[in-house]
Amino acid sequence: MAKITRHNSNPVLSGAVEYHNFVFLAGLTADDLSQDVVGQTKQVLAKIDAALEGHGTDKTRLLQAQIWLKDIRDRDAMNKIWSAWLPEGGAPVRACVEANMADPRHLVEIMVTACR
Repeated sequence: MAKITRHNSNPVLSGAVEYHNFVFLAGLTADDLSQDVVGQTKQVLAKIDAALEGHGTDKTRLLQAQIWLKDIRDRDAMNKIWSAWLPEGGAPVRACVEANMADPRHLVEIMVTACR
């Protein structure tokens, strides 16, 4: 049976899970919640870069993304940052929806799956 490795776990979730050559990241949010959606998106994408690197992969290996926005009207602003961040020709499958956030100051949360 293949080994499942969980990282940064608590009773509610794991920060990342590795299975075979797949890396599943938990949803990531910005630390500086005083920023607008552009600033928060940049922070989240930087955290994704660091997390993927820490698990031996990078954004060129993205398979899937799920994006939650506090206000769907921020989609165009977020997409501008997202599209600039993605490697050319490397867009994953993706969903992007409006959601009530756990902390109303969070404007965006992103969760990705990548392979090595």
